[in-house]
Amino acid sequence: MAEARLRNHYKNTVVPALTKEFGYKNVMAVPKLEKVAINIGLGEATQNAKLMDGAVNELTVIAGQKPVITKAKKSIAAFKLREGMPIGSMVTLRGDRMYEFLDRLMNVALPRVRDFRGVSSKSFDGRGNYTLGVKDQLIFPEIDYNKVEKVKGMNISITTTAKTDAEGLALLRQLGMPFRQ
Repeated sequence: MAEARLRNHYKNTVVPALTKEFGYKNVMAVPKLEKVAINIGLGEATQNAKLMDGAVNELTVIAGQKPVITKAKKSIAAFKLREGMPIGSMVTLRGDRMYEFLDRLMNVALPRVRDFRGVSSKSFDGRGNYTLGVKDQLIFPEIDYNKVEKVKGMNISITTTAKTDAEGLALLRQLGMPFRQ
């Protein structure tokens, strides 16, 4: 399997640029991507268990690997929720699959969002990790519009080795994340 396009870009352009910007003495000090976690929370699955299969299938198609089904930790009577009920699914991507997915997210999926002006640069957690929410899974071209029964949003968390938000922002901007100006 050929090396992911984004990983090549990271090695050949991003590492030198970040080294110049922050003055790292060592190549290993340059922040890099650790993992990408994609999570679909489906509270409605308590009433309709069939929604879960759709979410799992869509996540499998988007991520290229099978997600795990997350179950409720506590029972909440007001939500008609019992402990152990399936209420979501998530998948963690690392290595080439992660680069592959981010490449598609930044260059194909995000530009397809309606009225897209860029993602917020304020969604960092203080330690250089970035999270964005997607309201609609149809922005991914792999998903067949006719097979979708319900529009599901998802959270995409990008975990980096950056120590600060400024380093994380610089890393993602160099990789081509479309931040708002």
